[in-house]
Amino acid sequence: MTGADDDADEVARAPRIPGPRRAADDHADLTARLPEAPGAEAEETDMEDTEEPEVPDLSHNVLKSLLGAWALSACSAGETRAVENHLTACAPCADEALRLRDAVTLLHEDRDLDLDPLLRSRVLENCLGRRPARIPVPDWVTPYDAETARLDALLRDIGESEWHAPVRLKWYEENRVVRRKATVAGVIGHLLAVDGLVTTALGLDDPLGAGVPELSPTERTEAFWAALDRPPNRSVRGPWRDQSHTLIRTIAFAGRGVADLTVTYKDFALPLQDSLLERAFECWLHADDIATAVAYPYAPPSGAHLHGMIDLAARLLPGALANRRRTGLAGPAKELVAAGAPGRSLHLEVEGAGGGHWYISLDSPAAIGSPERAVAQVAMDGVEFCQLVAGHITPEEAAAGQDGDREAIKDVLSATASLSRL
Repeated sequence: MTGADDDADEVARAPRIPGPRRAADDHADLTARLPEAPGAEAEETDMEDTEEPEVPDLSHNVLKSLLGAWALSACSAGETRAVENHLTACAPCADEALRLRDAVTLLHEDRDLDLDPLLRSRVLENCLGRRPARIPVPDWVTPYDAETARLDALLRDIGESEWHAPVRLKWYEENRVVRRKATVAGVIGHLLAVDGLVTTALGLDDPLGAGVPELSPTERTEAFWAALDRPPNRSVRGPWRDQSHTLIRTIAFAGRGVADLTVTYKDFALPLQDSLLERAFECWLHADDIATAVAYPYAPPSGAHLHGMIDLAARLLPGALANRRRTGLAGPAKELVAAGAPGRSLHLEVEGAGGGHWYISLDSPAAIGSPERAVAQVAMDGVEFCQLVAGHITPEEAAAGQDGDREAIKDVLSATASLSRL
């Protein structure tokens, strides 16, 4: 790096630096002629007689130290003239002045200084992509890992009072919508209690305590809420967060065979791999409930994770449809086939991120969905389909493109909503 007075070439290359941006009240055109008024001529004469500012003789180091004040328009008139004269002859100072002027343009008073709420998740995703974990998390656990991390970031950002903000929970039972009021802290307690089904299947501690009988997710939630001596508050975040971390860490060290471990929900059971996907789905939907309650921006899961959640729901639909048929809530089977044989099917086309094509067996959960045996088609957006699975919208509210057997379409949409619960 060379000095300011090395040669004439460098002086010639010094960039032209415009003066600092004027303040807002300096933008008036002072040269415009005002209407004639008594004394106007005298005032104009006084303006013309204004003397030029005295330019001080300052050393290079002093002028360099004034660059920050000059960029902020904080120098006197004489200092400003001295700095600008110096910038035409000193290339290093001219470069520094340009950098300082660019920095000053970022200092707008009307700019929101809050960080993007999604910044943390993007940074973590980028870091993990560049430097994988020493003990890698299995791919089938990453949706749960991602959704619990996103919810934890949301909880970190909300204030004390927002933990008691009302959250309206909604799901679908039989052929009606069920609603329940809770708070942000109450929803986290619900996730803690139901995630306990997975932790106990892994031999870890149950958040409800030792000796708890087999309970459904709804019963576990009610038991957890009833055991509290006061309304839940932000202190529930710590146990929920620790439990999710312990769960992920235990699975990462357990090896491949753990994916087929059975998790019992009292009325049904899922392999651990599907159970973690189901817990990721519920974490996302309840995080969205919380975000709505506290006016926090919240995006859907990534396309790959959303696809896995939709695929799980599609695989559960034949069984849900059979259960509704046994209780008289769906039409009778029209064409029974042998297990493993292709049967009448509904073509489910899910659009958008995470979308795809699924063929839902209509008459027997043991039959195979087949494009050749499709008698109806339903097309839906991926997030809207998940909202239907969660019971947040009813089958009648689902804006689905429909074609073919109307009874089959109605039965499948109703079975989709019946997958929901508290």
